[in-house]
Amino acid sequence: MQIELAQIALAEGDTDHNVRRVLDVIGQADVAGGTRLVVFPETTLSGFPTSNNVASLAQGLDGSVLRAVAEAARRKKVSVVLGLTESAGGQFYNSNVLIDERGQLLLRYRKTHLWSCDIGVFSTGNSFDTCLWNGLRVGMLICYDVEFPEPARALGMLGTQLAIVTDGNMDPYGPVHRRAGVARAMENQMFVAIVNRCGRGDNNLTFPGESVLIDPFGDIVASAGAQEVVLKVTVDPTKLEASRQHYRYLDDKRVQLRLKAVERADGSQSLLIDN
Repeated sequence: MQIELAQIALAEGDTDHNVRRVLDVIGQADVAGGTRLVVFPETTLSGFPTSNNVASLAQGLDGSVLRAVAEAARRKKVSVVLGLTESAGGQFYNSNVLIDERGQLLLRYRKTHLWSCDIGVFSTGNSFDTCLWNGLRVGMLICYDVEFPEPARALGMLGTQLAIVTDGNMDPYGPVHRRAGVARAMENQMFVAIVNRCGRGDNNLTFPGESVLIDPFGDIVASAGAQEVVLKVTVDPTKLEASRQHYRYLDDKRVQLRLKAVERADGSQSLLIDN
């Protein structure tokens, strides 16, 4: 299965610019060559908001911008994962969505581990969520989440086969998420796809790219450098069972996470943080 990792530069606070980039990348997706999914970085649509502008940049899941992205996905017949500043119930979340090739919303995830610049801007998500997509169980994380073993393990406990990490990791922390991603993939025996920003942001931030696909053995399948690129990568599901042939970490673990499980009729699952 071919996936495209859209490592692009974003403009802080300029939704129109960012949406144009997203629609352009979707329009050029290599569906004829086998692409089934295009993945974008963290807060794709808004860039990083601040406490001063988050209300003006936030949108609901039924907003016009997401409808435009969903329509582009439907026309191209390709699924899309991207990040947005979500408004819901008077609060704002750093969220991901998975929109399928019919333009339908399959999955929404809210960042559970807030980085310093998220605090005071976003509320914290409290669940880890998965869905069935093209025969794979897919879960999502956002940036700082991947630096902790527990979020990826929660996805692993739900049977996740492909964990998608939208990223906004900046220098000097460039290599950190690639290293963390290798550990998360190996210890949960699942694919991990990390898609980071590149280019410059506000406050002299530089985003180093280094997007990557890691297989269930912890081996890097493909990786990007620091420049804008749409990296085509292949997910080979046979590696999932091969990695678990002789041992299964999830079966052998002795320390349990205290999370509340929710299963739905459509095949989606969640583990809720139970504080």
